[in-house]
Amino acid sequence: MPALSLLFDLDGTLTDPFAGIAGSMRHALSAMGRKPPPPQEMRRFIGPPLQSTFLELFGEDDLAAQALGHYRQRYGEVGKFENELIPGIIDMLQAVTDAGHRLFVATSKLETYSVDIIDHFGLARFFRSVNGSMLDGTRADKGDLIRHILDTENLDPRRTVMIGDRLHDVRGAARNKVPAVGVLWGFGDREELENAGAARIASSPDELPALVVDAAGDVSP
Repeated sequence: MPALSLLFDLDGTLTDPFAGIAGSMRHALSAMGRKPPPPQEMRRFIGPPLQSTFLELFGEDDLAAQALGHYRQRYGEVGKFENELIPGIIDMLQAVTDAGHRLFVATSKLETYSVDIIDHFGLARFFRSVNGSMLDGTRADKGDLIRHILDTENLDPRRTVMIGDRLHDVRGAARNKVPAVGVLWGFGDREELENAGAARIASSPDELPALVVDAAGDVSP
């Protein structure tokens, strides 16, 4: 099979960002006079765009924007590096690179933070580009982000696969007629990914090289 273009989510797919995101969420909520929820409840906030999360929590655009500012203040200074590389990710990235596939990062996280994290973990050598959201919220929606990458990189959706751990990755890919492979080591579960329409689901990083080829093979030429 010819080489594919692989779009990788960042949080929960390449790295485990829980400590940094949870700590920055606690900081933002406390600054807004809210009691932070228990740590286990914060897991659901990882994946969706933060603008949507804070709007859900506060119900008003102005309050959500204030909370987002508090979050970014802490996350940009220390939170982005309170992060761990998923075991097996480097071997997987090397394997798909050796197979001739082209790799791109596709994350709703701010693009500036994402570049810093990819560089911090020494992953830049694997990726053609790192793509994320802008400060004004542009491209925070995963479907919009994937369309941006397809257009700017001139990718064929039929030869492209999205890899991610949440329903937003799968649904965003579907909006662009791109198959998606869900991963189970992040913040979503099998039911969420299957219900969203994932073409394949990986239990561990070493399964991905074969599964992305299978997923692309399901797409009619």
